[in-house]
Amino acid sequence: MQNKPLQESLDIYVWEGSSDIADRISQCLASFDIEVIRADGMAVTRDQVASRPSLAVISVTVIEHAEFSVDAWQKSHGMPVIWVAEVGRTANPRVYPVEYSHILMLDFTCAELRKLVFRLASELHASASADRAPQPLIAQSESMQALVAEAEAFADCESSVLIIGETGVGKERIAQLLHQRHGRYRHGPFVAVNCGAIPDGLFESLFFGHAKGAFTGALLAHKGYFEQADGGTLFLDEIGDLPLYQQVKLLRVLEQSTVTRLGSQTEVKLDFRLVAATNRNLREQVQQDMFRADLYYRLAVIELRVPNLEERGRIDKIAIFNTLLAQTYEQIPPPPDWLLELVAAAKFAGNVRELRNVAERVGIIYRQLGVWDRVRIDRVFDKLGTMERVNEGNDLTAVRKKWDLAERGRILSVLDANGWRRQDTAHALGISRKVLWEKMRKFQIADTEAVGEAE
Repeated sequence: MQNKPLQESLDIYVWEGSSDIADRISQCLASFDIEVIRADGMAVTRDQVASRPSLAVISVTVIEHAEFSVDAWQKSHGMPVIWVAEVGRTANPRVYPVEYSHILMLDFTCAELRKLVFRLASELHASASADRAPQPLIAQSESMQALVAEAEAFADCESSVLIIGETGVGKERIAQLLHQRHGRYRHGPFVAVNCGAIPDGLFESLFFGHAKGAFTGALLAHKGYFEQADGGTLFLDEIGDLPLYQQVKLLRVLEQSTVTRLGSQTEVKLDFRLVAATNRNLREQVQQDMFRADLYYRLAVIELRVPNLEERGRIDKIAIFNTLLAQTYEQIPPPPDWLLELVAAAKFAGNVRELRNVAERVGIIYRQLGVWDRVRIDRVFDKLGTMERVNEGNDLTAVRKKWDLAERGRILSVLDANGWRRQDTAHALGISRKVLWEKMRKFQIADTEAVGEAE
């Protein structure tokens, strides 16, 4: 069976003391996007662990044989801790912080380690999604304005919503809009879960939670995603990736509005709004017996379709690009027209997500050079592949040829005005001498042209 990916990359800091566990942890997690970092004797700061999702694995020998203040460490780092104990050790509040229930025996297996790491990683992701401030919603195109109007019309009802759209179009942003506009649920949590990243065997623990003592290491009760979303919105992204046996359990919770934690007999009453999203055709999956029809009709009381970036057109592409640049880089000047035309003409297969990556790369180029370097920026857009036709019936090749001719003429004019002194020309153009040389090579401008002009 192929391992399912983590929701995102993860760092694990290991303080092994005298327990010799770092190599075992690395071997157990070698096939995942996880970096295992030996932290003994290393000064780990809160800024380091805040940059990426992080966990700590700490042997109790670190506490027993070194100066180690648990309370002070947690306050300064703020990440979940898995404690590794000797075989047969019982939970001792003098050694284990009361707020932590994550304990592995020294002879832990890879399966036990992975199960605990994946559960904590999913919890970190859900917490980050709930705390993350929503990005501004750009809706200047007619297609997006129509979607926003439709979403706001249904925002204050309690019916389930199914959001359909390609990867990267911003389905979670529409779910956040529904949450923010709801009269009652907006005051509760927004819990986002990627159904395609739920590790095998952890669905029940992650969604239903568990009672104290439900399994080895469960020293405290834990709320699952259903309970975490109580009073707010539960957003299930990539709902089409849920296996059929998990779909049955989800449907039962939605129909009964109750959940029972693992290891408990007590039903917990729930009150949340469900918003699901998918990039798949669930109707076809229902016909192919890959998705339950009863769950589909329970989810799709209201259906909203998010247009892709090509359907939104140049007006939204440019507006999103400008917004992303301004958000990422302070005091960056407005992009030149030729750059905005490149953005408008490009086809972004990954939609807004890919456009965000392009904006970041372009911003880095400007930050490094202090100019909108056409040569380097062209390379960024060359990697996008297929380009769409632009306005007025001109294709991109013709437009770029026109731009190139205009830029070549401008460089020749400035060269002539400065006696073909490259340093003075570069200064007049506001670029470096190296960039000027690259542009001259690109446009095949040679010193012989100066002789031709003189003659």
